[in-house]
Parts: sequence; C-alpha cells; structure tokens
Amino acid sequence: MVNEQLTGRTVASHLNLIGRFYEEFDWREVTQKEVQEYLMKLGNKNTYRNNLSTLRVFFRDFKQVPWLVEGFRFPRVMLLPKAIPSRQELQDFYNAIDDLRDRAIFLMFASSGLRRQELLGLRMGEIDLEKRMLTPKTKGMTKLAWVSFYNEEAEGLLRKYLGQRRAGSGRLFVHKEADLKKIWIGAMEKTGLEITPQVLREWFAEEMSNLGVPERYIDAFCGRIPRSVLAKHYTNYRPEKLRQAYEKAGLRVRG
Repeated sequence: MVNEQLTGRTVASHLNLIGRFYEEFDWREVTQKEVQEYLMKLGNKNTYRNNLSTLRVFFRDFKQVPWLVEGFRFPRVMLLPKAIPSRQELQDFYNAIDDLRDRAIFLMFASSGLRRQELLGLRMGEIDLEKRMLTPKTKGMTKLAWVSFYNEEAEGLLRKYLGQRRAGSGRLFVHKEADLKKIWIGAMEKTGLEITPQVLREWFAEEMSNLGVPERYIDAFCGRIPRSVLAKHYTNYRPEKLRQAYEKAGLRVRG
C-alpha cells in the first residue's frame, strides 16, 4: 500500500474492503474460485468494481499472488448524459447560502474546477492572491493537480473572507466538514437543486469548453491526465500559458 503512494482515504477504503473479504473466509488463505464466487455474490456493478480493484492491488502488489485475480474483468458501465445545471440555477443555489465563507467556497469551486479535497485542503502557501492562482498539493499517485485559477467574482468574496479569517491557521478555509455539509444540504433543500462540489467541477469543465478553451487546458485545470499525443507532448503547460488561457475565457458564474 505504501509503495502504491495512495492517499490515506484510499488506503482506508482498501483496508475496509479487505477486512470484509477475509471475514467471509475466517481469515484463511483462499483459492481463485473462492475469490470469484465472492465477487459474483456482490451483485451491484459498482460494488463489484470497487472490490475487484482492491483485491487486485492486494493480491497482485502486496501478497505477490497475481494469479488469484487474473482473468477477472471490470463490468462495463453505461455512461449516461450528465445534467449540467444552468448559470441561473447556480445563482439560485448561491443565493440560498448565507455565510460569506461558504459563498466564497462555492464560487471557488465553480470557477476553479478543483476537486473537493483539493480546494478544502488548500493552505495559504498554495494560493497566489495576485495571480489568482491555485497550486494544490495531492497525496498519492492516482490523482493529478497542476495549477488552476479562480475568477474575479470569487476573488472579491475571498478577500472579504480573508479580512475576517481566524489567524494562526495554515489552511485557507478554516472549517469543519460537518458544518459545510450541513450548509450545502440546507441550500439543496431551499432550492430543490442537487449541486455539489463535483457538479460544480463538471459545470466548470462544460462552461470552459463553451467559452472556447481547448480541452487539454481544461484537463490541466481539473488535474486530469492529458489524453492525446498533442496534449501530452506538444502543449505548453507553463503557469503563465495556463493563466493566459483562463483569463481569455472570461468565465462568469453569476452572469
């Protein structure tokens, strides 16, 4: 697990699934047939996929017995069209949030494309207030984080928040996870809209595409692996170039 350089959350998930697996077999050694029968009992495709992913890492990389999971395939997942909220829906949701800090967080999510833990885990040293640039650090090799930016709307609220932010904390947003979740659920109940940090990340990618930003730059903002040869080997990903592409788009969240 250590050599895989996985995040603490991913390791905890793997350990939980491995524990459930071995409880089924009273912590004894298993055969390939027993692994297969265990997986087949799971039924749900996502549960099957998650367990197979864990068992592959465990038996192949940790136990060094890859033949126990050889031949097992991940089930195909039907991709459904995503329902991206409109800018008006984002405004309605934003207006249902009362707290200055949480409004700032909302606009930062919508205008940066960062993952939930990347934004909420940002430290003061990972933000350039003059360039509006974010350089989140990630733990583990399964996620990438390059640089992203936030727009002028978010900047205004962020500076107000920083003016009253509690001193002494190295983290940008001083918060409790439970409090943030409660606030977002409250906004969902008021508006009837299911807008989450992941939805805002998807909205950001869609909106930047609509504004003419090349896909390879959107992938960079979102910390995704470049997919084409052009993106991987012939694209300038220097922060200055990414900032130029971001600013040229003129992204607006509230219209």
